[in-house]
Amino acid sequence: MKKDQVPQDEGNLSKNNVRELLYATDEQGNYTTALSKGWEPKSIALSNAMDDISERMELAKADFKAGKSSPIVYFMEASKMDLTILASYVGMWQWRVKRHFKPSVFAGLSDKILQKYADAFDIDINQLKNFKAD
Repeated sequence: MKKDQVPQDEGNLSKNNVRELLYATDEQGNYTTALSKGWEPKSIALSNAMDDISERMELAKADFKAGKSSPIVYFMEASKMDLTILASYVGMWQWRVKRHFKPSVFAGLSDKILQKYADAFDIDINQLKNFKAD
């Protein structure tokens, strides 16, 4: 894309006066950098992704309140992680992390394991232990 064609659509980035650095070509065809306020298709995709995450967080809260899942599921969604990413952050097999999604298994986890999750979610261990889903 040419430097004068870099999108400048008002979007999620422009709300906070943030600009995105993109590569473009100048008049001579050489690569250079340009700042963009945003691009409408990208803003729409980002907004849709955030809506999906919010829905999954609400579902995780409802499942926690119903006794179907542990707080790990909620914090995983809130941290924009999936099972694969969370397992790598806590240094455990995916099947083991998935097992910790069960409330009965979560209740028996040691503080050492809970601390690994708290560190991955960047929260205090007490927030994980005393999650209320309000």
